[in-house]
Amino acid sequence: MKKIMILYFTLILILLNFTSVLATTKKPDLVSQTAILMDNQTGKILYAKNENKKMYPASTTKIVTAIIALENSHLDDIVTVSYQAVMSIPDGYSSASLQIGEKLTIHQLLQLLLVHSANDAANTLAEYIGGSIESFVSMMNTKVYELGLSNTHFTNTYGLHDDNHYTTAQDLAMIMKYCIQNENFRKLAGSASCVIPATNKYGPRRYTSTNELIIPNHANYYPFLTSGKTGFTSQAGDCLVSCSYKDNLELICVILGGKTVNGISTRFSETKDLYQYGYLNYSIHPILQQDDIVTQVEILNGTKETRNLNLLANTSINILLENTIPKDSLSPELKLKENINAPIEQGETLGKVIYMIDGIQYETDLVASHAVEPSKILSLILQIGFGFLMILLVHMVFFHQKTKRKKR
Repeated sequence: MKKIMILYFTLILILLNFTSVLATTKKPDLVSQTAILMDNQTGKILYAKNENKKMYPASTTKIVTAIIALENSHLDDIVTVSYQAVMSIPDGYSSASLQIGEKLTIHQLLQLLLVHSANDAANTLAEYIGGSIESFVSMMNTKVYELGLSNTHFTNTYGLHDDNHYTTAQDLAMIMKYCIQNENFRKLAGSASCVIPATNKYGPRRYTSTNELIIPNHANYYPFLTSGKTGFTSQAGDCLVSCSYKDNLELICVILGGKTVNGISTRFSETKDLYQYGYLNYSIHPILQQDDIVTQVEILNGTKETRNLNLLANTSINILLENTIPKDSLSPELKLKENINAPIEQGETLGKVIYMIDGIQYETDLVASHAVEPSKILSLILQIGFGFLMILLVHMVFFHQKTKRKKR
């Protein structure tokens, strides 16, 4: 009886574990209107829901404001808050209560922008960098145009609702992909809190991030999140663009048009669901290491000692692969240069190795493992052959001329 009970409970545990795995590996069924999960390295989309539907971005707009500020100023630049920057913000929109004439650094304004989501900080940055808010907004639209994004347009610096202020989940993911290349952006957007020291107009201030996923000990804390920006207006709903890193896999997630269900915002719960789905179903696999031997070729005019040449991977190749696909089943395409002959220098590029997986091309150069010297024997044979050919040609010309004289 005891053995039967142990077996019974073991089976229950196995079934519960199996059910849990199925629940997390299948694609999440989201409440949010649009969403996307994308691999940062390749840009491959791992999950998408209405990813090209035009949506209102609310304060996720501020990641564009931040990157333009970072690319066009210095963190220690001192900026003076203007009347227009403060007073143009409608009631009900987030601010840091900046004072007219208050002096702050670019770094402090960016902290207020990305941690506290302060709209007055956005306008202050815009006026300093663009000369005016309007000019700065033009810079924002130029940036998304340069990134090749056609479904995004801005009319303001911080996400004030406007019918002509829109983006898509896919465009916003591509913007985030660009932004996190900047290390200062990563640090600022990954801060759980910030402290602004006393200024000429205000005492010390401390703010906690609006992004609950990044706050340790919070109920919504997600330990693998590295950066993100929230957004909300009644028209946009709950929004969140974020980045997460685990097991060498960096993912970008966008939620737009989220809701609050049972007191929990879907921008947080569904972001975690999507990340969990990504990490359970996809992995980064090292398929080639630098200096691995990919193939061997024989250089016919090389010396006996050097003619057999290994072609090495110039750099490592790490591929994104669905966990159900064995990496051993993948075979590369080799593209070698035509007419490879000695002399060849060590490290010389002689071709490429290419893996094409799910429409994504991974490649590296093939380089020579050692130098290949031309064979002297072959060279001598060629010289003798060339000399014989020249003699034959001279003889034929002489014989032809002699024949013509006889005919005359």
